Amino acid sequence: MSNRYAIILAAGQGTRMKSKLPKVLHQVCGKPMISHVLEQVQSAGFEESTVVIGHQGEEVKETLGDRCQFVWQHEQLGTGHAVKQAAPHLADRSGTTLVISADTPMISAETMKALSDYHEDRGAKVTVLTARVDDATGLGRIIRDPESGDVLRIVEHKDATLKERGISEINTATYCFDNEALFAALEKVTNENAQNEYYLPDVLEILKNEGERVAAFETHDGAEAMGVNDRLALSQAEQVMRKRINEHWMKQGVTFIAPDQTYVSADAELHPDTILHPGTVIRGKSIVHEGSEIGPNSEIEDSTIGSYSTIKQSVVTKSTVGRDVNIGPFAHVRPESTIHDEAKLGNFVEVKKSTIGKGSKANHLSYLGDANIGENVNVGCGSITVNYDGKEKHLTTIEDGAFIGCNANLVAPVTIGKGAFVAAGSTITDDVPDDSLALARARQTNKTGYMNKNDKK
Repeated sequence: MSNRYAIILAAGQGTRMKSKLPKVLHQVCGKPMISHVLEQVQSAGFEESTVVIGHQGEEVKETLGDRCQFVWQHEQLGTGHAVKQAAPHLADRSGTTLVISADTPMISAETMKALSDYHEDRGAKVTVLTARVDDATGLGRIIRDPESGDVLRIVEHKDATLKERGISEINTATYCFDNEALFAALEKVTNENAQNEYYLPDVLEILKNEGERVAAFETHDGAEAMGVNDRLALSQAEQVMRKRINEHWMKQGVTFIAPDQTYVSADAELHPDTILHPGTVIRGKSIVHEGSEIGPNSEIEDSTIGSYSTIKQSVVTKSTVGRDVNIGPFAHVRPESTIHDEAKLGNFVEVKKSTIGKGSKANHLSYLGDANIGENVNVGCGSITVNYDGKEKHLTTIEDGAFIGCNANLVAPVTIGKGAFVAAGSTITDDVPDDSLALARARQTNKTGYMNKNDKK
């Protein structure tokens, strides 16, 4: 196998998106389109990736970081001109170069590798990735040599005859080139056309006229031909990729009760015997371990869920949930929280930047913010950690085996000792020693007959 390089075209303005965000940064299944393309390129084994940037290029650079090298196309003068900007990095090298657009997130690493292998096996100077689609309106048709199967020409829709328009095989605008032949031919491309631009497909015609082989490799997944130029195409790509992701995990042993109503990001990881109910949304780099049950109507974002845990009608964000944990319905676990094994968070419990120890329970209507809660703690209905003094947040510590009665206010910073008992309705402002009972409420006073007298008035 020869050296392999990739050039990713990401300099266009994408005006049809009608967005302030660069087109290639619009997300499909939770990840920018260009990130999909770059990750698949790198998974396919291309040793060096060059991204051509232009419009809002700094935002693209910030998104991709140091995962690739960048070249600028300061003037958008066509795709041929864009590829030529990579010449300082690649022009003098031998090998195979993949040229792909950053707005084609559906092309898989497997297809990229198969295209490159086919290109090298055929000894071609350029190989076009093609696909067959149901509706080829507006797309370039591939005209093959009936004997060799190589490309005779690519005919644009507006120039095609009626017979040629009946061809369903189209150009995906993804190519493999002999690297040296690519940059030599680019020097011969002119801008003598209506747009005064330098077109990359002109390289194919130049090489063919020089007697070189121009091959075609067909992907069997027509969806890979999908380019995203507007919001409609973006939604279609989202739908296709979501189906691809869900089917992948179902084949790995995950149950989707209603796949069309379940969203799993491209970076999520699901383990066998997980069950996902309708309305479940799993975002970012979340991990759900075996046997857990998520949903209905739950959202997990950048979080890890341990084995055999249950999360119903709840939200977990940037947190870690242990094994055999029960969350919900209608609970909210906010960032930087850790819920240890066998804990329970019930109806309308909110946890923020807190640790909930093994076997501890907060079953109803509680707020636990900036808290360190030990093992086997009971937090009664309506109890809260009062963590904010108007300027700063403070820590509440509840040690193992403590019992917090209903409607208790724990005013941080405060520590409740091991085995301590806080009486219902108490507002605790001082530390409670181990195994102690804390009562902090006014003495009850009953005024007999008061309401009868008040009614007479």
